[in-house]
Amino acid sequence: LLDTLLVAGGNGTRETVRCERTKALIQSAAARARRVASVCSGAFLLAEAGLLEGRRATTHWQRCPDFARHYPQVRLEPDRIFVRDGPIWTSAGITAGIDLALALIEEDLGSEIARQTAQQLVVYHRRPGGQSQFSALVEMGGQSGRFAELLAWMRDNLARRITVEAMAEVAAMSPRHFARAFQAETGMTPAKALERLRLEVARERVEGSAEPIEQVAAAAGFGDPERMRRAFLRAFGQPPQALRRSARAA
Repeated sequence: LLDTLLVAGGNGTRETVRCERTKALIQSAAARARRVASVCSGAFLLAEAGLLEGRRATTHWQRCPDFARHYPQVRLEPDRIFVRDGPIWTSAGITAGIDLALALIEEDLGSEIARQTAQQLVVYHRRPGGQSQFSALVEMGGQSGRFAELLAWMRDNLARRITVEAMAEVAAMSPRHFARAFQAETGMTPAKALERLRLEVARERVEGSAEPIEQVAAAAGFGDPERMRRAFLRAFGQPPQALRRSARAA
């Protein structure tokens, strides 16, 4: 018997996915393994072997459209760092494979060993499994990165009250000109961008810690839990407590 079958990804999967011998090998090994996992585009090989049919899975964001076209029977979750569906684990890019490995270590040996391993590797012990592959800072940076410094300042000061006037001052623009330029660059209003940053930070803390919801709301700048709850429902379709329960069950 095998304990863990781990299938790597990379450019080679584009050709390997058509190899019948590789497909048969994966199917045979998976039948003898306690669990199966893939890193990055290794999910293509699992899908081709029929191991992901009807299951939830993820892969590198850049390959997601291609994956969805070829394997419509798989419930693809393109924004996840890693996904576990029963004994099958899939992860996004190469660094997401580290998150996956730490999760496997934690399942086998416990949280403390996983924490020590992460410390040795100088990485985070646990990024929440539901966290998006995309950072809001990266997504809103715009093609020229004109407001990159402002966005970083906003994220560093979420706990305080941030007005459009304050943002404009940091950007060295008049409020009216700033609002137009910011939306043209990022595709959203300053207020929407601010909420987006608050949501990203709040979700990380909700899913990755046992911090009281009230404390998370204050640290992310929502002011009160009810305001944060409404924002979570708009953005994620679930309240903070539900996301925390899902993260702990993952």
